[in-house]
Amino acid sequence: MSDLLPLYDSTAADTVLDHDAREAVIDRLLAARTTLGNDASGSPEPGAFEPLDTDFVNWPARLLEDEAELSRIERVGAEFRERADEIVLLGIGGSSMGPRALFSALCDPYHNERPREARRNAPRIYFEGDNLDNNFLVALLDRLAHTTDQRWRLLVTSKSGNTIETAIALRVFLAALEARLGDAVEVAESLAVMTGADSPLRDQAVALGCSNIFTLPEKIGGRFSVMTSVGLLPAAILGLDIRALLAGAAEMTRVFGEADPGDNPPLDHAATSITAEEHHGMNVRVLSVWSKALEPLGLWHDQLLAESLGKDGRGATPLTAVNTRDLHSRGQQHQDGRRDKLITNLMIDEPRNIPLVIPPRPDDTDELNRLAGRTLHEVLDAAIRGTNLAYAEDARPTADIHLPRLGEFTMGALLQMLMLAITLEGYATGINPFGQPGVEAYKRHMHNELGR
Repeated sequence: MSDLLPLYDSTAADTVLDHDAREAVIDRLLAARTTLGNDASGSPEPGAFEPLDTDFVNWPARLLEDEAELSRIERVGAEFRERADEIVLLGIGGSSMGPRALFSALCDPYHNERPREARRNAPRIYFEGDNLDNNFLVALLDRLAHTTDQRWRLLVTSKSGNTIETAIALRVFLAALEARLGDAVEVAESLAVMTGADSPLRDQAVALGCSNIFTLPEKIGGRFSVMTSVGLLPAAILGLDIRALLAGAAEMTRVFGEADPGDNPPLDHAATSITAEEHHGMNVRVLSVWSKALEPLGLWHDQLLAESLGKDGRGATPLTAVNTRDLHSRGQQHQDGRRDKLITNLMIDEPRNIPLVIPPRPDDTDELNRLAGRTLHEVLDAAIRGTNLAYAEDARPTADIHLPRLGEFTMGALLQMLMLAITLEGYATGINPFGQPGVEAYKRHMHNELGR
């Protein structure tokens, strides 16, 4: 399956970035890899950071060996898939962004509009509890209320169990579900909860009689939780192969621990990123995704980078761009603006669907008959090459992440690659990649404003 792993190529960036500086960064990263490996393996030595949420590193391999837990996720996923026409997923941050990234990348772009047989016999899925937007919440409630022939169920994720956006949404949707079903047993069967071992959300689920409660690992933070039930249960409901997701992530972890620089995507990505920021002042990192299906993955990465490394007045600013769309908006600045950006292209080498062929027209008034017979993917490839050449001509560094094709194994490996790379960068630069004290500050003030 190694041919399905993401490939990292920094050739273009290497022509711009300082070679000696990068080699010195690699030495730091190799030492950091050892420390991270020791922390992740449960070494008796004191950890590098507090909190130390390193269990995500080996979690995919561990879960693949835990047949009881993995089968339970698959069983509950199959039950929800068969008995629900619509799923409402409540969560915020990694509790929402991880599942949304999987959904967008691996399901049909028009999944919710397709008939059931055209979407893996899976329910429609809606994401809420990630904002305090009255209009969107009311609109979804109205939609659910007017589809009286459709059965819907709730997934709720909150490790702490007291995230106010998700907790309020749960109150609202739970009331709607209770009013619709009118039976406490049916309500309990229509709910699945992913939360910490000791949380008010768990207490609430138990009080409701819910048996579909999944305990989130203590040492895996929300933005690193996509390979736990947080991402796997929604994926299973959608009919995705969660074992392949885990296998891809586990294989990326193995490569990370064993491979040398140059053949190690997480380490190589971290080396380019640190060199660009520390030695060239490039503190804006653009993840240019060349598929609309990967935009939610980019937003997930924005949170991963910002919350992990944006501390103590440090940390690069993440930015997701979707090309070729954003070449017509942000492209001008990336090509001709400040030299503070490292651009990483994320590309899918092989389209999932039958390649669309450009047809000829007898009038040729748009003068595009010269492209007749070419595929849309060929035109996209030309756009990628042309964009990278334009950046190279102006000494603007780019790196490439190639996905051989977009499937569960590759997606699992990509998610794990990015989590490992950013964590490793924290270890090498002395920034604690775990915890998010800045986020807690807004929560504290918001609760004070509400009179608590």
